[in-house]
Amino acid sequence: MKRTAVLLVLVAAATVTVGGSGTAVGKSAFPETIRLPDGFRPEGIAIRANTFYVGSIPTGAVVRGNLRTGQVEPPLVAGVSDGSKAAIGLKVDRGRLWVAGGPTGKGFVYSARTGATLATYQLTTTTPTFVNDVVVTKTAAWFTDSRNQFLYRVPVGAGGQPGTQAQVQAIPLTGAISWLAPPAFNSNGIDATPNGKTLVIVQSSAGKLFTVTPQGVTREITLTGGDGNVASGDGILLDGRTLYVVQNTLNKIAVIRLAPKLGSGRIVRYITDGDFDVPTTIAEHGRRLYAPNARFSTPPTPATRYDVVQVKKR
Repeated sequence: MKRTAVLLVLVAAATVTVGGSGTAVGKSAFPETIRLPDGFRPEGIAIRANTFYVGSIPTGAVVRGNLRTGQVEPPLVAGVSDGSKAAIGLKVDRGRLWVAGGPTGKGFVYSARTGATLATYQLTTTTPTFVNDVVVTKTAAWFTDSRNQFLYRVPVGAGGQPGTQAQVQAIPLTGAISWLAPPAFNSNGIDATPNGKTLVIVQSSAGKLFTVTPQGVTREITLTGGDGNVASGDGILLDGRTLYVVQNTLNKIAVIRLAPKLGSGRIVRYITDGDFDVPTTIAEHGRRLYAPNARFSTPPTPATRYDVVQVKKR
């Protein structure tokens, strides 16, 4: 055959149909939106290789899916209707899925492969509480509480083995942070430097960012550029010295270039997308970011549609 004919055959052989839309795309393509189960009410997302995990706020269910194909499996972790579970922020680490339990005051650890419950922690018995997000370092998992001025630390042992309930610590947040009275949301998204020695949190209602030491001492990250703040800040992602902050009700992601010692940062641009509908958290896959649409401004019903939206980092 002629060279052009061979190329046409190869291209035709390398196409598939995604999502039943009738649109043929290359096998290497990743869907720009991934549909979640109707009525799911998502919040947190975690990614490992091509696999993503998304949690349900009211039921604590977790679904798993494939970023390349957009296929979503039946729930990996079953949900409940009695309020004993919730799934807000998620992180996947060394085969384990760590989940912040929102108003339950709990943290959960599941097998990322089977969904089996590996540990449940009662992080606080104070009410109200809202355990909002989690980051896992080499030595500890750190949970934020948007209602109480603490971080909760769960030690992590060799191979990522979760510690015991008796080892849970409540670390008071001190230093520069000024705690806002209800109904304000305070500490929300959290991430850590690669060595785990410095944490970064966002204070949602204040629109501020802070570094935090393992002892709970906060220092404000002074912001310039853009709006000069990260109002409605939710999930965050630290990628080297670039910090991505989801501003949920503003339907945008602030891209912040941080100073070497993280004492200041400049908002260099915003990522927006026409498919955003109150995105809450983000996780990365190469040069892509993925954000679930929580659709907080839409009354939830069993038939309400929810999606994960893909955007490019640059």
